[in-house]
Amino acid sequence: MTWRRPTYRTVDKERIDGAWCHVWRRHRQEAPWFVDDLVVFADGAIECGGRTDLAGLEKLLTSGTLSPTKPEASPVAAEPSKWLSRRGEPLTPEGFLGEVADLIEELSGRPTAGERCWEAVRRYQLSPTEHHRALLRDAYLAVPPHRRIYVLGDMDRQDRPLRILLTDIGEPVDGDGPVVTEDMHRSAVDHFDRRDAGVAREREKRAVRYADDPVGGTGVAVISYETVYPRGWPEELGLFVLRNEFPVSVEFAGETYSSVLHGYWSLSAADASDRRRIADAPTAREAHDLGGRAPRRADWSRVRLVVMTGLLRAKFTQHAELAEILISTGDATISYTGLSDSPFWRDAPDHRGRNWTGRLLELTRSELVAQRSLAG
Repeated sequence: MTWRRPTYRTVDKERIDGAWCHVWRRHRQEAPWFVDDLVVFADGAIECGGRTDLAGLEKLLTSGTLSPTKPEASPVAAEPSKWLSRRGEPLTPEGFLGEVADLIEELSGRPTAGERCWEAVRRYQLSPTEHHRALLRDAYLAVPPHRRIYVLGDMDRQDRPLRILLTDIGEPVDGDGPVVTEDMHRSAVDHFDRRDAGVAREREKRAVRYADDPVGGTGVAVISYETVYPRGWPEELGLFVLRNEFPVSVEFAGETYSSVLHGYWSLSAADASDRRRIADAPTAREAHDLGGRAPRRADWSRVRLVVMTGLLRAKFTQHAELAEILISTGDATISYTGLSDSPFWRDAPDHRGRNWTGRLLELTRSELVAQRSLAG
């Protein structure tokens, strides 16, 4: 089952986070099946053809009007050996209900069944008693069956160390696997100890490698929206000054431009007459349109980042009031959005959005801060 996010709903001005997946639904038995969205929220609300909760979802699943798997699909063939199988248990309505319950725990910030299983593993490592092994068995069985092979995050051994540990000595694992011995139990516990030691070593390495990471992380991302002002730009300056179309004179490479966009597209043109025409355009967007139609200089793809860097540096070093606004964004990521600029320059919700304008704004911001530090 693939859960997609983010999604949310608002209740009394409070955001309730959620996630959604596709399920098969029908209005009544004997009616045709159709694909529908099932949305689960942190407060336990569930939406699929109406609002319900876990108890209501269970009724839909048991009544045969909702299915997590394609009803007409051929049943999965049983594995010849549970112990040798590399495949998880098939997804069932009961398992899906457990998965939804687990998702609600995750969305609400509470421990999931998998996390509670790991807590039980830690408890057994500290005190390997039969009581703690019984608690570990309960925690493992609380994980939805189709997700148990993933609970340890081990692609090679999957959940076998747990299955060995939870099988009584003298009994075959899974009923058709090896007969468990004391050495096998010790080996399973050693597996967790080795894993913990490996995690500790990796954390130590990362602490050295990432020693220059900001303490506490960066601030909340600043999103630079593309906005149209039919009556002219506001007199009181705000984050909109980060936009390349903001009308402010920029002196760069011996010329003065009416905006960063004027400079960028003028310098992209191969012909001198086109460069002049673009630079003299009444608005930044007209400069953009003219520049997009003009033949570009042959080396433009190799130098455009340097040109944009220089234009942004000039804009914010030549206008102190604009520099103050850029610096006020702190260490936040700057997401430069919109539709008019190519995905190379803007942020976009797919692999094409490279957000180079946002990145260069962050670079310019750090240069401004460094200059002030050196000057002070």
